[in-house]
This record gives sequence, C-alpha cells and structure tokens, in this order.
Amino acid sequence: MATQGRRRRNPEGRMSLGEHLVELRKRLMISAIAIVLGMIAGWVLSPWVWTMLRRPIDEIGDTGRDAILAYNDISSGFDTRMQIALFIAVLIASPVWLYQLWAFLAPGLTRREKLYGVGFLAAAVPLFLGGAYAGWLVLPNIVRLLASFQPENDAFYLNPRTYLDFTIRLLLAVGVGFVMPVLLVLLNFIGVLRGASILKAWRVAILVIILFAAIATPAADVWSMFILAVPMVVLYFIAVAIALLHDRRVDKRRAAEFSEYGLDQTPEEAV
Repeated sequence: MATQGRRRRNPEGRMSLGEHLVELRKRLMISAIAIVLGMIAGWVLSPWVWTMLRRPIDEIGDTGRDAILAYNDISSGFDTRMQIALFIAVLIASPVWLYQLWAFLAPGLTRREKLYGVGFLAAAVPLFLGGAYAGWLVLPNIVRLLASFQPENDAFYLNPRTYLDFTIRLLLAVGVGFVMPVLLVLLNFIGVLRGASILKAWRVAILVIILFAAIATPAADVWSMFILAVPMVVLYFIAVAIALLHDRRVDKRRAAEFSEYGLDQTPEEAV
C-alpha cells in the first residue's frame, strides 16, 4: 500500500537524491559480490594465465640467456597471484557489473538512447576482447625487442609485479584502441559528429593508428605493427560507412518532414 501511495504521488517515477544513493549502493554491492565470486575462479585460473603471460620470458631463457622473473620479497608471489585473480574476476564478472551500471543509468535515458547504449555495449565488448587478443599476439615480439637493448652478457632479471603491470597495460591499451571506432559511431548516432566529418579526418586517423601501433609494438619486424594497425584501419572505415549511411537516412527523414510544410532543407554541413 505504501509503495502504491508513493507511485500515485510520483506518477513520473522520479527518485529523490537519497533514493538514487540507495539504488547506487545496491548496484555497487551486487557488482562487488560478483567480482568477489569471480576472484575464486580467477584464483584457480591464475597459475595457467601466469604461465601464458610469462612465456616470452621463458622463450628468452631457452635461447641460453639468463632471463628469469625474480621475486624480491616474501609476499610478491601471493600479491602477483591476487592481482591476476582480480584481473580475471573483473573480466568474468563484466556481464554483471555492466548490467548493474546499465540498470542504474537506463531509467534516465530515452528509448533511443537505450537502443544506442545496448548497441554500443554489444559491439564494444567483443571488439575489446579481440583487441586484447591482438595485444597478446604481439607481446612476445615486444618483450624480445626490449630485452635486446640490454647486453647479452648481463642477466635479464624482472620484477614479476612490474612485468605483470606492463602486460596488463598493453592488453588494455590495445583493447581500448579497437573500441574507438564504435565510439565514433555512437557519437554520430547521437548527433555529435557527422559521417562526412569522420571521413575528412581519414588521413589523420590512419596516422594516429600507425603511431599507436608503432608505440604499442616496438618490434624489429613490421608484422607486429600490421597485426594491430590493419584491423584498426578496417574498423575505422567500417565506422565511417555506418555513419554515412545513418546520416543519409536521417537527412531523408528530415527532408520528408520539411516537405510536408513546403520547406526545403539542405543537409547539414559537416562539422
């Protein structure tokens, strides 16, 4: 009865600041529980993940060079495994905490904004995972190149935490790079960018992509750079095509609306 009374007094479903904070706390608690449960699976999987991540170091050692991961304090092994478990848990629990974030924001969005948000997440998640996988493919070349700057007679000892931070940053950076074209499409759909504006900047975009790939993959051979740059360029032009098609449809709809009133409308100039 109390709930029905509140609904009658608040037909638009608006919430007070206090109710928003309570709702946010509930969403954060659910997300935290999902991540904690994910850490259990992450703890079990962490030895296998660590074996895969440290493989480039082992390959350097197989060449006869003294290359090892050196734990310099008694808690380093535990801390490293916990960091890996947390990283895995965030990935495993991503459907839960992404949904909780969406459920918190969705009531304040229009129907069109909700559709754009769902489309963005549906495209961004697999692209991010694909980008992280591409980063994993080029990781051995990056490690070999960086190790080559040290004299061969010197031992190559690495701190496990430093090495783990390096690999995680690389995977995240490449994953985010693969998501950028989806962000361009989203900005186009909400009316911030025209497709023609995105297309005009294709030279700058390709230059930025090549620079990003060169920085992320400082390998002696150019194949590692191409592994990252080519898919990102293809995704960029796919985003341009989608934006141009969307603009054409919007312009036709607006022209039809204006023609009903006997007015002519020139398509918007690219910003």
